[in-house]
Formats: sequence, C-alpha cells, structure tokens
Amino acid sequence: MRMTRHWGAAVLLSLCVGLATADDTTMEDHVPDDATSGVIVREAHTVLKDGVYYLEANIDYRFSQPALEAMEKGVPLTVVMRIEILLERNYLWSQKVATLEQRYQISFHALSQQYMLRNLNSGSQYTFPSFDAARKVLGTIVDLPVIDSNLLEDDARYSGRLMAELDVDQLPVPLRLLALVSKDWQLNSVWYSWPL
Repeated sequence: MRMTRHWGAAVLLSLCVGLATADDTTMEDHVPDDATSGVIVREAHTVLKDGVYYLEANIDYRFSQPALEAMEKGVPLTVVMRIEILLERNYLWSQKVATLEQRYQISFHALSQQYMLRNLNSGSQYTFPSFDAARKVLGTIVDLPVIDSNLLEDDARYSGRLMAELDVDQLPVPLRLLALVSKDWQLNSVWYSWPL
C-alpha cells in the first residue's frame, strides 16, 4: 500500500517535471500569434427577455504553453466564470445583489484525438476536432440566464460584471504547487462591467 502511494506521487511529480522542462514548440499552433497568455473579456452585456436578464459575452482564453502541454498529457483544465449583479449607490460602495458561477472543463482525449468541453454546472459535454474550436465555443456565452427582473427594484440603478480564470485548485497536487509559483498558470481576466 505504501509503495503504491509513493509510486503515484512519483508519477505525478515526474509529470510536473516533464511539463516544466518540455519543449515549447510542441503546441505553438494553439497560442494566438498576437498575444501572450491570459484571459480577456472582449465584450459582455445582458439582454432582458420575458422578465429574465440573459448574459451574452465574448471571452478570449489564451492558455499558456505549460497549461496546453499539461492538457495534452491528460490533465483537464477547469475554467471558472464569475458574474455579479451590483446595486449602484450614490454615496456608498455598490452592493452585491446576486452572484453566479459557471464552471467549465476542457480536456484532450488521446485515443480519439478529440477535445472535450464540459459544462460542470449542467453536465452537458461537447467534442471538437481541434483545440481552437473548443476554445472559441468556451469563450462564446449566449443566453445564459443571470437574474429575474422581479428581484430588482424599478427605480434603482444596477450593473453587471464578469471575470474568468483558470482554476488552479483543480489541478493535481504536485502541478498545483508549481502553478502557485509560476505566472504561466496565473490566467485570469480583470473584471468587465456594464450597465444592466
């Protein structure tokens, strides 16, 4: 039993060492030429339909080489998208009235050579022939219900804000330790705000 635990830890540690020292040219086609790694919210707004506010957004996920190489070697990547609805106040800080968290997982299936995108909130799963196709779908948010308009006051001002990030807490433990000290794994956007 003790040998099995040590063997499992050794495999994970060697995976991390291999990822840290891997050749950077293996996944160049997955990284956009015009940018460094990171997450950028390009656009976000809400649309009121039948008494419900729905989010539409465009998020550019630019995963780093180490993150992409880890995924190619079987490590799924988890992305968290956080949405907040704020009550705007004249003389005080804005008050948070609603929060929503959407979680997605993107992984590579070596046998089928397909990329899988799974919505961890709903359980729905889709497969794609290329990473770029999966990345684009991951970053396109359409008709995501955020809040019922009956929960908001008619004469008040509200705003929404959105941010997205790679959840390093979901990585295997040895890789998580590496991610905590490496900026290659610190992939998160700034908050993007809009009037509701």
